[in-house]
Amino acid sequence: MDMARGAVCCAIAIIAIMAVVTKFARTRPMYTRRPPPVVNGIAILKLLPKLFTKDLPAIMCDLHEKYGSVFTISLFGPKVTVLIGPEVLTHFFQGPELEISRGNTFDFTVPMFGQGVLYGTDAATRNEQIRFFIEALKPSKLRSHVDPMLQEVEDYFSKWGDEGIVDLKQEFQKILMFIASRCLLGKEVREKMFDEVYALWKDIKNAVNLFSALFPYVPVPVNKRRDRARVELTKILSATARSRKSSNQVEEDTLQKLVDSTYKDGRPTSEEEVTGLIIALLFAGESTSSGTSTWIGACLLSNVKWLTAATEEQRHIIRKYKGRIDYSVLLEMDTLHNCIKETLRMHSAAQVLMRKAHKQFSVHTKEGKEYEIPARRTILSPIMINSNIPSIFKDPHVYDPDRFGPNRQEDKVCGKFSYTSFGCGRFACIGESFAYLQMKVIWSHLLRNFELKLISPFPKTDWSKLSVEPKGKVMVSYKRRGYLAPNL
Repeated sequence: MDMARGAVCCAIAIIAIMAVVTKFARTRPMYTRRPPPVVNGIAILKLLPKLFTKDLPAIMCDLHEKYGSVFTISLFGPKVTVLIGPEVLTHFFQGPELEISRGNTFDFTVPMFGQGVLYGTDAATRNEQIRFFIEALKPSKLRSHVDPMLQEVEDYFSKWGDEGIVDLKQEFQKILMFIASRCLLGKEVREKMFDEVYALWKDIKNAVNLFSALFPYVPVPVNKRRDRARVELTKILSATARSRKSSNQVEEDTLQKLVDSTYKDGRPTSEEEVTGLIIALLFAGESTSSGTSTWIGACLLSNVKWLTAATEEQRHIIRKYKGRIDYSVLLEMDTLHNCIKETLRMHSAAQVLMRKAHKQFSVHTKEGKEYEIPARRTILSPIMINSNIPSIFKDPHVYDPDRFGPNRQEDKVCGKFSYTSFGCGRFACIGESFAYLQMKVIWSHLLRNFELKLISPFPKTDWSKLSVEPKGKVMVSYKRRGYLAPNL
């Protein structure tokens, strides 16, 4: 039954991608150079039965092996060109906005974030709003988030008993929302309105599914709840912002930084814009980080070698700094950092990246072939395949954080587009440092304070989610070690 349900989800995912493509592909392009090889609709239909025995990445791997690093999927009209490997991704990640962009891939976020915010506004305004994010999340500002993160994590896990069994996925959803409410939304929300805001956020997050992505304005219950929740959340955050302004209160959180942001023409951000930008940060951060944090647990607790190495690193850190943890100390946790990075390579939250070509361009494969990609074409690059190319990552199906160590650096030796879990170039994820920071705070605390054991099977991937995550519960038993003992 699970296999059949997974196959249906994979089939829906393929159909959903092609449905998005139909928004782009309206005219027949003209080639002046060699076009990529084509996987036609009949070939795709023949692949569908394989979804009952293979998952979506395995199907994409088969296409990669058969057609190479550049090929076009044509499903009875709409076309999407697939680019795999760092050699063909330069323009995909670094091309100018006028030549290649995200197109309307993220139009489904407009009802979530609001008109006038990111993909509900023009490119110039969107770029300024992204600048607000960059300013709010740059390393010098992240330092101020460490103490609140540590406090939230210590308070949360102090409520665990001396031993017990928990669902990691559920636990991380809660603690990451605590962190988000403290660091992003502000202490007023965290201390006085958390339960209400958390309930509203869940109604918004539940609309992040394939149906709502394809039909964001259809008045089905999940979309109606999303819209009501956004209105109520706007009221709460607007009231918080107004209260701060009227009392000249200034806080060190992201809400404050967005309230204080101004556009180049001197215009301040509006209450609607601030709310939309905060929701966008929650969407990009909390949802993906909870899934990734769970995958980290599943991977570490299934690999004794790396669980031991990560724990030994914590012992060394505690002895060196006598139990003190701050921003600089977190940066020294190289083993934990590489464990997180390897987890993201194998279980990236975003499995594919999509672009719209506004101007034709050519790509060169490592085999020496040149292909021309026409204007108005949808371009897709599957992270799930890019992260598992054997010529780049040795034994890609093996969990091996040491591949990112100084002696190997597999993410760099084949070029800067070898590792794409956080995007690259002009499209790099601006929240990467924040994500690593909160995951390090959580997992360093768990490794120092608890003996953990995975007692449920290693989770499968839930392909029904736009931000893929472990499927079902991830049950872990824990036993408290004692308070930050230097000898662990």
